[in-house]
Amino acid sequence: MARRSMRRLRLVSGGIVMLLAGCTVGPDFTKPEQNVPAGYNNASNDTGPGTATMRADPDPRWWRNFGDPEMTRLVERATASNLDVQQAVLRIAEARAQVTASAAAGLPNIIGNGSYKRDQLGLKGPLQEHGGFNLANQFPQAGPILDRLTQPIDLYQAAVDASWEVDLFGRVRRSVEQSEAQTEAQVETANDALVSLEAEVASNYAQLRGAQAETATLQENLRTENGVLELTRDRRVAGLSPQADVESAVAARAGTQALLPQYERQTEQAINRLSYLIGEPPGTLRAELAAPAALPPLPPDVPIGLPSTLVRRRPDIRIAEAQLHAATAGVGVAVAELFPDVSLTGEVGLRSDRAKYLARWSSLFYSFGPSISIPIFEGGKLRANIKIAEAQQAEAVLGYRKAVLNALQEVENALAAYRTDEQQRKALADTVAANQRALDLSRDRYRNGLSSFIEVLNAEHNWAQSRQQLIAAAISETADLVSLYKALGGGWETVTPAASPPSPTASLNEKPAK
Repeated sequence: MARRSMRRLRLVSGGIVMLLAGCTVGPDFTKPEQNVPAGYNNASNDTGPGTATMRADPDPRWWRNFGDPEMTRLVERATASNLDVQQAVLRIAEARAQVTASAAAGLPNIIGNGSYKRDQLGLKGPLQEHGGFNLANQFPQAGPILDRLTQPIDLYQAAVDASWEVDLFGRVRRSVEQSEAQTEAQVETANDALVSLEAEVASNYAQLRGAQAETATLQENLRTENGVLELTRDRRVAGLSPQADVESAVAARAGTQALLPQYERQTEQAINRLSYLIGEPPGTLRAELAAPAALPPLPPDVPIGLPSTLVRRRPDIRIAEAQLHAATAGVGVAVAELFPDVSLTGEVGLRSDRAKYLARWSSLFYSFGPSISIPIFEGGKLRANIKIAEAQQAEAVLGYRKAVLNALQEVENALAAYRTDEQQRKALADTVAANQRALDLSRDRYRNGLSSFIEVLNAEHNWAQSRQQLIAAAISETADLVSLYKALGGGWETVTPAASPPSPTASLNEKPAK
């Protein structure tokens, strides 16, 4: 007997081991190939002032390369307190909780329960119908038993239910794999939000300083035009110039004054936007940023790395890869639905019609055993689910390729814009210098009566216009460089945004516990 029991135990143990070692159906994920060019068309392998070079990877904290402490402080404040980033952190926490929920499906499920109910079995009618009470006449001892059976009874029960779905074909394992990939996608989404935030802060800061520079230039133009107006009035009093020259000078000054409000508006809007990006009400940074300052100086050189490193650095590409991983695991989940589900279930407890008897061994009841569920006819639903999952996987493959192409396009466009705007700025700097000399000469000629006032106005207009164009070109060049850094995808590697009280404090790039 003992030998037979041991043999049964070995068979059961072996069966459980075989079940635990079940296969995982569906395709395994492999990282997609990186079909990218060896270099960028608008970059150089050389180094030099302002050159975009592929000799080194970009600095993860690229905003420090502008050498503007205020910009650096604003970027760091934004990464620590921006509300969009904090929302992204919370979404990561949600995704990690989903991983835990998916993994729980592969663990035993144990539930304790207790109950009390008063139960009327309704046996009196059937007993009367079949002459059961006649026994009481023949056997007096049966009367109390029959009375007991026809009276309501109290039923007390305390039990433990357990069930375990054996992951024979890997449905649970594929579900966990899918949830982990979706969590990775949320992590990279938060990284992408960081990259966009840093670029937006730098861009708005450059717009602020550019608007302040434009305002300072217009105010300098006004001082110059006031001097020209005084000169024309003096010449009018001396009878050397007509009243028309005075009116022309007044009109030129008024035209310059009319341009000031738009730059004041841009300044105010940039301050409000920067306040919002750091998670504060509009105008919070007014006292800190209202004083005019120069545009952030451009770095002497701009390392951009190679396209092969771009693919691993850009968060949107990493998102697409994680989504492909999740879709691949989803195929395995759908395929596993075709196979049987094997579960082990059991229940053990105590049951009695009197509460004090629950503690007795004689009140014990139990049941246990395996169960199997086999899909026989689903009307094509399971096969359709597999086709849907495979189509989603193919769509994710195309999404990954699209993300890579879009990244390469954005970098090339940013490089082209940065290079051409740099050339334009240098040409405009020469134009401003030439217009300044022409203005000085025309004023001297007008002062000495050798030219008309129209010549002075034209020279002044050309000089003022070229200065504004130069400032606009400098702003565009700075914005182009910020766009280039954003397209390169750096800025998330060493930044961990601080979470607000209701959000988790874990690093964005921390892996979930297994």
